[in-house]
Amino acid sequence: MPELKQLASLSLLGNSWLDWSIALAIALFTLALLLTLRRLVRRHSRKLQATERTELLEIPTLVLGRTTMLTLAVVSIFIGAQLLTIGPKTLRVLDSGITIALFWQAGVWAIAAASAWLDRKRERDMATDRAAASSIGVIAFVLKVAIWAMIVLLTLDNLGVNVTALVAGLGVGGIAVALAVQNVLGDLFASLSITLDRPFVVGDFLSVGEFLGNVEYIGIKSTRLRSLGGEQIVMSNSDLLGSRVRNYGRMSQRRVVFGTSVTYETPIELLERMPQLIRSIIEAQQDTRFDRCHFAKHAAASLDFETVYYVLSADFNRYMDIQQAINLRLHRELAQLGVEFAYPTQRVFVMPAAAADSPPEHRN
Repeated sequence: MPELKQLASLSLLGNSWLDWSIALAIALFTLALLLTLRRLVRRHSRKLQATERTELLEIPTLVLGRTTMLTLAVVSIFIGAQLLTIGPKTLRVLDSGITIALFWQAGVWAIAAASAWLDRKRERDMATDRAAASSIGVIAFVLKVAIWAMIVLLTLDNLGVNVTALVAGLGVGGIAVALAVQNVLGDLFASLSITLDRPFVVGDFLSVGEFLGNVEYIGIKSTRLRSLGGEQIVMSNSDLLGSRVRNYGRMSQRRVVFGTSVTYETPIELLERMPQLIRSIIEAQQDTRFDRCHFAKHAAASLDFETVYYVLSADFNRYMDIQQAINLRLHRELAQLGVEFAYPTQRVFVMPAAAADSPPEHRN
């Protein structure tokens, strides 16, 4: 017993071994308590996320469940240290440590809350507003950069760094960095332009130069298309906005122009009936609006009619079905009238030899 009393009376950094033991025990107890609370919060968060409806505490519990082990350890040490006799310098270190730890934990919580809210918004908007859903990825990136930039500046300010001078220096250095990575920044600003201007969204069918495909993903650096052949086409955002983009996803109706060529032997009475015949065939189809049909020109080997109508749908397969029905009906009707379709031909008229040798005034 005297030995234990002597050991307890020994001091380290101005505190007895007994004080250190009590402080350590409190710190460990606090850490165990905080870990238990975090485990309970995470378990409750998983139960809330498993339900189909949106719960009020779903995002708060998800955010609190992201508390890091480092933050819990720093808080436990800070609480245990309150029982010790601490000098001014050590106290400043502890205050700075707990403040920085809370700053970074606040950043983790903010990122978790923003990500959870944006994910939920993406799921809601995919069914109603694909443009808003497409912009969420870019918004999430900008939010993360802004949050962590603020956390870093607050941390440096807490450590005694002159943040004002640092920001000014970064502004000068940022110009050099911007010149070095101008292509990357160009794609970044292009992605922001796509997000704000919304020339296309996920799911739209685009024609960009010689490439065709559905928009699968709009990212910070590139946009990905899925071509008709099945392969993925990756295009940088700056190149995409610098090109002529045809967005078939915004098409509400399709204008169709097609020609019909018949032979020169077709009687004039049947030629007069052709526009009305073609009009009746088009108007008999659903989802169409007739525009015009005219005897357009005398071609080298045919008499050409030009027809214009609208398909009241953006579906390409629907357009092809209608055009096929029109072509088949037109073939059937013209065959019944005895009208022949023209095809490239050339006629050669051979003059008898006697007529060719006679003077021009006697050839008639």
